[in-house]
Amino acid sequence: MKKLSGVLIAVCAFVHPQESTAQAKWPNQPIKLLVTFPAGGNTDAVARLTADFMQKALGGAAVVVENHAGAGGIVGTEMVTKAAPDGYTLCMCSIGPITIAPATQQLRYDPLKDLVPISLVSTNPLMLVVHPSVKANSVQELVALARAEPGRFNYSSAGIGALTYFSAELFKTKTGTQITHVAYRGGAQATMAVIAGDVQLTFANMSDAVSQIEGGKVRALGVTTAKRSPAAPNVPKGIPGYATESWNALLAPKGTPQAIINRLTKIVSDMAKDESIQKRMTEFGSVAVANSPDDLTRMLREETAQWVTLVKEIGLR
Repeated sequence: MKKLSGVLIAVCAFVHPQESTAQAKWPNQPIKLLVTFPAGGNTDAVARLTADFMQKALGGAAVVVENHAGAGGIVGTEMVTKAAPDGYTLCMCSIGPITIAPATQQLRYDPLKDLVPISLVSTNPLMLVVHPSVKANSVQELVALARAEPGRFNYSSAGIGALTYFSAELFKTKTGTQITHVAYRGGAQATMAVIAGDVQLTFANMSDAVSQIEGGKVRALGVTTAKRSPAAPNVPKGIPGYATESWNALLAPKGTPQAIINRLTKIVSDMAKDESIQKRMTEFGSVAVANSPDDLTRMLREETAQWVTLVKEIGLR
């Protein structure tokens, strides 16, 4: 037994310095930042902004954005869970495949066990918008109208399981209203349905709604966050006890060295304080943010529990 212990000690003494040296030299090869959605969307824009900032912060080390879309972000997320935990594969992940998907379907990965949170990077409030014909100028007035005539109003979404869908369903449970769901192929199409008068309201992505609000084609009643959004400072906050928003966060495969996680967390923190980054984020409806791995872990757990509870309440199969 003593001989075996000696062998183990010798092996550990040989391996640990190698690992420590590899971490000290990190990064000495390109870093892949996987985006789980197609190029051109909000998550992609945030990822490319982050890659540029990260590259400079790491002294010019290459940070390459790769898009791996499919199944609402699940395909790319699963790829990251299977990647080597060496700091050279990271994920710009978003709400769908991380906290919503576990509540709605069987996955071949566990976001809370197979990924290591690094930091939030941006948040994206949704906006409750209505067709100009709706005689409501506030969320409270809309709730009163909907309660007075149950089933009168229809809302559009990007489809069952999308955040635009769950935001509306959560709104209904919080306000005790009956509003009928009409699914569309995406968030932009759902917003266009309100503009056309095919439905009366939607919970729109801010990037889809801002220009339409400015053009008077829809009316904004509130953002879906507890505070006003810097991206739309004139739009009031929503109802008490109700908050939902999209987000983008940096995560890594389980087992990624803590020293690398800490360094990346610091980079994102510096990025959130950068005025030029804040301005760029606002241009596409996002807010630059950062938090600690522990805070992000707590947020993901609480948010997942919220969607699991909602799915049960509305009887979604």
